[in-house]
Amino acid sequence: MDFIAKTTDEMTNMEIRHMNTVKELAGECLVLLENDGALPIRNPGKVALFGNGARHTVKGGGGSGEVNTRTNVNICEGLEEAGFDVSSKGWLDRYDDIYNAKLSDYLAEVDRLAKERNTAPINIFFEMAFEAPALPEITEEDAAESDTDTAIFVISRDSTEGRDRTPAKGDYYLTDEEDSLLDFVIHHYDKVIVLLNVGAVIDMSRLKHRAGVSAILLVGQIGSFTGNIVADAITGKINPSGKLVDTWAKSYEDYPFATDFSSQNGNTDDEFYKEGIYVGYRYFDSFGVLPLYPFGYGKSYTTFNNETIDVTQQGADIKVTVLVTNTGVEFAGKQIIQVYFSAPEGPIDRPYQELAGYAKSGLIRPGESQIVSVTFPIDNFRCYDDEIPATVIPAGDYIIRVGTSSRETKIEAVLTVPQTVVKDKFSRILEDDARYLFEDLKNPGTGKNARKALDDSQIADCYRKLTLDLSRVRRSIVRYRGVSETFINERRDEVLTLGSVIGRNAGVGEFVAQFSLEELSELLVGNYIKEGDEDEVVSAAMHVPGAAAETTSLFEGKRRFPVMVLADGPAGLRLQPHFKATKTGELLKGGETFGLITDPFPEDTPEDAVDYYQYCTMIPTATALACTWNTSLIEKLGKLVGEEMEEYGVHLWLAPGMNIHRNPLCGRNFEYFSEDPLVTGLCAAAETKGVQSVDGKGVTIKHFACNNQEDNRMFSNSHVSVRALRDIYLRGFEIAIKTEQPYALMASYNLLNGIHTANNYELLQNVLRDEWDYEGVVMSDWFSSFEDTSVINIDNSSKKYPPAFSRLCVYAGCDLQMPGCAKNAQDIVTAVHNGRLTLSDVQNAAMNVVRLAIKCL
Repeated sequence: MDFIAKTTDEMTNMEIRHMNTVKELAGECLVLLENDGALPIRNPGKVALFGNGARHTVKGGGGSGEVNTRTNVNICEGLEEAGFDVSSKGWLDRYDDIYNAKLSDYLAEVDRLAKERNTAPINIFFEMAFEAPALPEITEEDAAESDTDTAIFVISRDSTEGRDRTPAKGDYYLTDEEDSLLDFVIHHYDKVIVLLNVGAVIDMSRLKHRAGVSAILLVGQIGSFTGNIVADAITGKINPSGKLVDTWAKSYEDYPFATDFSSQNGNTDDEFYKEGIYVGYRYFDSFGVLPLYPFGYGKSYTTFNNETIDVTQQGADIKVTVLVTNTGVEFAGKQIIQVYFSAPEGPIDRPYQELAGYAKSGLIRPGESQIVSVTFPIDNFRCYDDEIPATVIPAGDYIIRVGTSSRETKIEAVLTVPQTVVKDKFSRILEDDARYLFEDLKNPGTGKNARKALDDSQIADCYRKLTLDLSRVRRSIVRYRGVSETFINERRDEVLTLGSVIGRNAGVGEFVAQFSLEELSELLVGNYIKEGDEDEVVSAAMHVPGAAAETTSLFEGKRRFPVMVLADGPAGLRLQPHFKATKTGELLKGGETFGLITDPFPEDTPEDAVDYYQYCTMIPTATALACTWNTSLIEKLGKLVGEEMEEYGVHLWLAPGMNIHRNPLCGRNFEYFSEDPLVTGLCAAAETKGVQSVDGKGVTIKHFACNNQEDNRMFSNSHVSVRALRDIYLRGFEIAIKTEQPYALMASYNLLNGIHTANNYELLQNVLRDEWDYEGVVMSDWFSSFEDTSVINIDNSSKKYPPAFSRLCVYAGCDLQMPGCAKNAQDIVTAVHNGRLTLSDVQNAAMNVVRLAIKCL
């Protein structure tokens, strides 16, 4: 086999270019939460550095979110490279010793359990997380040694797929040691800067109002060069311009139905989305619950004045024009303008306000101004009407609010919709047989009543009142697909190849008609290795070691049908950074890396083995990217990933993740963008556009849909009203698909309203293809349709719900079953023979895989 990887470990020009790109752009991810003037520190000098993330900085989440990079610059290293004298080395060294000892014990236990259970270490990782050790005491000697009046305290948190977070100390809450050490630091240093190296929301109630804390900077998890980027922000080389994409509550219990989330109530089989559409700021603003930090919040080293110049209709869009002036005297900065709307009251329940659009300014120097325009479609006023059923824009007055967070807005226009617009009429689908068990929350008007006096005053003063012309707003009645055509092989005297299709000598249907049923079934499952009568699942690619999987290689010869390589993300490519092969191209064992473990190369590795290297760049996690509110920046980083896919022979990136931040304890929130579907959709569309600007490279948006918890993720049933589905949980996917047509989409592990998403015809065919005109391929999440899940160390014998079924994947429109096994293929063949699946269903899925291959060439 010929490998594309490099045969030298020297840093390539592409690596250097991408490193500089991340350093240049990732600073916009940082969110300044508090600052009394302690930041920036213009003249680096001595600084005391403490906290679990000082040297053990978390660059990104775990599991499939891991990226195996060449180097990782921690915060301590970044500060020292920027010229700081980190003068608390005694304490840092003590913590290193404690950390390394605990890590060594942990890895030994992982190894022991893996051997005892005859399973891969990765499965133990998912079951048993490494927990950072308790912080050692900071002594008077440590304080004296530091010889400075400035301290930086780094709070880090790690999370991963496969398990949810907990409302416990050391996770959502500060540990006792962090609490007491902060007290010590506050009493011994004049300036105390807290850095939050976290991937998701943590409790801030003991930090925000803590006397003696001078500044709080949300760093997030921003990749391999976190230390350099943090140092740039601390020194003022960059001015933090990010804003929150989640609501940070005063108390965890302030989130709706917080104690019912995931395993908090002891039931991970059924998750009832009782809050309905009231997720994040929609809940806090409507129910009058005051957050600690609102959605959209973020400070700057400078100040701005924002003056709305005009609000106009332009065809089917609304344009809000704002003059932004930097009123500071020292620092240039960027401002984010957010536009919200309040819908008219009526029979359809609506939140107090919803985000309609946003835009970010360029760099504005002190005393200078810039026009910022926010343009959004009138479609964004829509909601789902269960009575019709359809999406509608109800008649009435829409109040336009312009500001810099959900709690800092001013009413700038009232737009009147003269009559209700019925946009898209649907069939009654996606309903839950258990919907009688709960009712969605309804807006009590508490939030509106609390702001009534202010709103009434601003409406009275508002002179921009416009009746909208809705003639340009698109309307449709969805036509759902009927029975698929069965293609007959009428060109038996020819051997068609993929080149025949590309050269327009044959249609896709004619091509797949030449495949036998057994061949078609192999085309619809990932590559696997057969050994005798058994099949060994290989959840990795042979062509690109370390990638997540690849499609079948059975048709490379006769049909010239290529193998397509799929690599995990979502913050860059997760490939094996170093592997060895014989001179004849046989891949050798060893070098596999996942998380904290790298398998050594065996002693019997041939001396003349060829070394190969695949070092990739880690970009910020999805939540951190969303905090930039800068879609052009996200597009650039997407293109960076696409270029590395091209460099190493990867066709599909298994990202971006698009699930809504329904609750802060979801273990994979770092991998997703926001609590808001508009932000989620626009960010995913931008990343998709960037990756797919590189010819033949595509994304895989995931996890479709309602994969909002990790505990029992493969067998959990998400019960969601159709209204909440269409207005919250499907909306981001719809935006990304209609805007950029991603090459692929991954179904989620969970059941949705009683049906596994990979088996859900109404979701994958009716919504995805019939309503949204999706053109790409749909794949399962890994092992979803494996009847025997013991291969991934999961016993499903006692689960309430069974795994997804292979034949139903094909029927529903899930084209690829990953990572694939012989039983998946055999189940498809058997189902056709016994009449439980039609040949046309199999051919239709195969045609989608063929179309994907053409795109990836």
